[in-house]
Amino acid sequence: MSQEPQKTSIFKVIGASSLGTLIEWYDFYIFGSLATIIGAQLFPADAGASALINTLAIFAAGFIVRPFGALVFGRLGDLIGRKYTFLLTLVLMGGSTFLIGLIPSYSSIGYAAPILVLILRLVQGLALGGEYGGAATYVAEHAPDNKRGFFTSWIQTTATGGLFLSLGIIVLTKNIMGAEDFADWGWRIPFLLSILLVGVSIYIRMKMHESPMFTKLKTEGNVSKNPLKESFSRKANFKMVLLALFGATMGQGVIWYTGQFYAQSFLENTCKLDFNDSRYILLWGIAFATPFFVVFGSWSDKVGRKWIMLTGMLLGIIFYRPIYQIFLDDTDVSKVSTEQVLKSEQPVVKRISADATTDVLYTTSTRITLISGMSYTKVQTATKYESGSPDTLVTTYKDKVLAAPVFWKFVALIFFQILLVTMVYGPIAAFLVELFPTKIRYTSMSLPYHVGNGVFGGLVPFIATLIASFSGSTPLSGLWYPIGIAALSFIIGAVYLSNKKPDHGEVE
Repeated sequence: MSQEPQKTSIFKVIGASSLGTLIEWYDFYIFGSLATIIGAQLFPADAGASALINTLAIFAAGFIVRPFGALVFGRLGDLIGRKYTFLLTLVLMGGSTFLIGLIPSYSSIGYAAPILVLILRLVQGLALGGEYGGAATYVAEHAPDNKRGFFTSWIQTTATGGLFLSLGIIVLTKNIMGAEDFADWGWRIPFLLSILLVGVSIYIRMKMHESPMFTKLKTEGNVSKNPLKESFSRKANFKMVLLALFGATMGQGVIWYTGQFYAQSFLENTCKLDFNDSRYILLWGIAFATPFFVVFGSWSDKVGRKWIMLTGMLLGIIFYRPIYQIFLDDTDVSKVSTEQVLKSEQPVVKRISADATTDVLYTTSTRITLISGMSYTKVQTATKYESGSPDTLVTTYKDKVLAAPVFWKFVALIFFQILLVTMVYGPIAAFLVELFPTKIRYTSMSLPYHVGNGVFGGLVPFIATLIASFSGSTPLSGLWYPIGIAALSFIIGAVYLSNKKPDHGEVE
């Protein structure tokens, strides 16, 4: 009889915390999911590839400020409590997301558009820096010690769940509206919808009670007077902060953002897959892999957190380049022979521009379907001379729709990458919570988490895309960044991390 109310209570805590955190991740990720379309709205029409890189830089800026949000809101969480702090972060995140959906395009207000979006991304980053630590701490402080990995792993599903929700709403909106209207103004709808989701979450969170551990500290008068000083000026605690960063969250961060965000960017921008195909592949991969957050979180209660997380990093180090090479090989249509073509539609010729002399620039678009079932658009850009025949300058391929066997092969490869995400991410909330004493837990765990994820992990799409754009690089060159960071974190973690829960007597 006495156990049932406790079980009901913990699942209410998880539900209320997870819903708000899922919505915050949704708010944060719709920007990255729409980077190509948003780039066309925020920068001049002739910006080309630099528009995508600049947009990814704005996306990355939100990650860079997350550690500052961790310091600001972590301090508040340790001073005034977990509940009200992550209520505040939820309001800031939801308001910023809604306002991004209202920002006029470059054609209306010029460079003020990307500047305003950058400011709102910074507010988002600050808010998220305070949200995760609060939610993870709140759940962990309600959970029994022997099931902390299991219960906190439900919070871990919200990051991938937020990405899944953002992708689902984006695809649904685009399919209802049509590609042209979605690219013109419909991309704003997922941003504007977030205000409704945030309203529901605020209502639920207002009914939550403060964490029992923090309430006990407050009743006894043991709340930290200066969480920042206690977290980072005491040698033993600061050592744990550094170890958590370099031995765990740094590697976990690059595995997370490679397997989900860089994978999506690579399929769309490097492999040139159709918008829907790239999203559907990720959606299926996420759907199949998400339950494993709870599997590995629960398993870590039995065997420890360390080796589950480090194994996920090691597998990423080994398999990333072979996986992305398969993506490239299976989408390369530059060597298609006439025998492989089932149908070639009538070419569509468009005049692009003309100079003041004798030549006119044209693009010829031809939709081609192969016997295998794959289809794509072949685009040839040519200069037609008045006194001669067209001279082909550039041939590119885009909007590739995969044959069913290849599509499901890609789903399996994405699933494997997200499975690695569940290995490194499922146990990490419990791992971080257990490293630090209750009175400075919110502050201490938030900083290494958000430096590892926000700086090292969040920069993966931007840095990897930038590296791949350098002269002499290959499409796979960008992978050396996450592989290198994960390798370094694996070595540090293997040597210095303990698989046992630390004794807080040394720290307090």
